[in-house]
Amino acid sequence: MRVFALSDVHVDYPENLRWVLQLSADEYRNDILVLAGDVSHRIGLLRQVFESLQRKFLQVLFVPGNHELWLHDEAFDCSLRKFDAINELCEATGIRTSHFEHESVDFVPLLSWYDFSFGEPDRHLRRAWRDFRVCRWPARLNSSAAICQHFLDQNLPLPQTNGKLVISYSHFLPRIDVMPERIPRERRRVYPVLGSNGLGNQVMQLQPDIHIYGHSHINQSIELDGIKFVNNAFAYPGETRISRKRLYCVIDLAELG
Repeated sequence: MRVFALSDVHVDYPENLRWVLQLSADEYRNDILVLAGDVSHRIGLLRQVFESLQRKFLQVLFVPGNHELWLHDEAFDCSLRKFDAINELCEATGIRTSHFEHESVDFVPLLSWYDFSFGEPDRHLRRAWRDFRVCRWPARLNSSAAICQHFLDQNLPLPQTNGKLVISYSHFLPRIDVMPERIPRERRRVYPVLGSNGLGNQVMQLQPDIHIYGHSHINQSIELDGIKFVNNAFAYPGETRISRKRLYCVIDLAELG
């Protein structure tokens, strides 16, 4: 059994959707796919992708990204109601969104958002970041920090993993130092909306062997504090230099003997 990582496939772009739908129907039948968010904000496209991938993999594990919670023409009055609808869709299509154990591996999803613990957004980011315009939240979630804490609370209590190989996954970044040092200073203005230290604290408490994340669109594989952090974003069509544009095998259990 192999474990593959994929995120930020953005199938609203026809070429990205074609790539997903054209994945082999036979090659991955015994493998698990961790799909770390930002598939689409359209429920119909989510269903199409989920149904296609679930036929091709032994199991698909999913955690929503920020794009999934965008509200456009759907009949949802807030992003939390859409979140609930996405979970119902996952259950109907066989996609796992909860703690999953398979053979010698524990898979642990970690919900999150961003809370500006990576930095304070400047005026340009507050104007340009689309989440601020197309996500709507109940009155009690009146700040990004409150939204983030709401999702972090859903992860508790963290599961007991009983000495198995542990793979956790989130859409958002659990720590800012997973970002490569080569990122130019002017591109770092998005750092405040990439993730949260609170998520990082939960990852450190869980102590997984591998943590898969998405959101940044910058692919990465780096070991920090004994944990391997992996991002395999498919990304937008024009982002060919920072993304692999393919599935990425995180681990092949057959090679472990």
